[in-house]
Amino acid sequence: MSTDDIHGGELPPQHNEPVYPDDPFATGPPPVVTSTPIPGAPLAAAGGGGGRIPPPPSAGDPDDEDEGMLRMSFLEHLEELRSRIIKALYGLGLVFLVCVVFSTQLFRIVLAPGQEALRATGDPLAQFIAINPMEQFSIMWVWTPLVASLFLGSPWILWQVWSFIAPGLYSKEKRWAVPFVLSTASLFLAGGAFGYFLAFRYGTTFLFGLGQSVGVHPMISIDSYFDIFVDVMLGIGAVFELPVLIFFLTLIHVASPSFLLNHSRYAILGIVILAAIITPTPDVFNLMLFAVPMCLLFFLGIFASY
Repeated sequence: MSTDDIHGGELPPQHNEPVYPDDPFATGPPPVVTSTPIPGAPLAAAGGGGGRIPPPPSAGDPDDEDEGMLRMSFLEHLEELRSRIIKALYGLGLVFLVCVVFSTQLFRIVLAPGQEALRATGDPLAQFIAINPMEQFSIMWVWTPLVASLFLGSPWILWQVWSFIAPGLYSKEKRWAVPFVLSTASLFLAGGAFGYFLAFRYGTTFLFGLGQSVGVHPMISIDSYFDIFVDVMLGIGAVFELPVLIFFLTLIHVASPSFLLNHSRYAILGIVILAAIITPTPDVFNLMLFAVPMCLLFFLGIFASY
């Protein structure tokens, strides 16, 4: 009996073994694999590898956005902060030594508004006095040069602040370095000048003459006078930084210039209340002397933000 008779004249069934395209021992052509497209999926480009079309690149390349930024670790940030603080203190110390040489002239400048206010009282007994034995030395030779060095050295200190934050900024943001230092230092010095020539002079004249009608003779300690002087100078200098604060708030999108302009009436009300608190006298003239410049600084900050 032949093999054909066993299987009814047919060839014996063969096992369908899988054929791999990369098999070098394959005897036949590789099978054609067909796939059903998935609805909603993007079709592959002709001649491609059968995968999906990659999404189009974004408009802003992260490498381009990070250009100019310095990658630093936490410890490197601390080291940079330490370096900037030391450099700021070196510059401040150098200015302080120069101011110590001229401490007598600087203290006369500090006393000038108070002496003018004492003369305005018309009281022959009105004068400055020193109560503590170390009071004259500490005020004349330590604190007066230190406060003067803060004002004169403010551009150098602000430059060190900017140099610390600059590595974390984009290249397009670093162009604000010189305007930031110049505007911040100029506004701080302008605030000190405003306080010295206007606010402090009128305030002390009013305060020294309050007890004149009841026979109180103003004998002012140079320690208490200097404390008030520093508070007014530094306080008004800080208030004059309002345009810089508004500019940075709009730069980081905390507030927009249009929002601040539309709600300016509330800002003016808050400025008047703040001026009434910090004004050393209760009269309207001194209140407006503080409130009007602050309102102008507020609108200056909005204008700079545009």
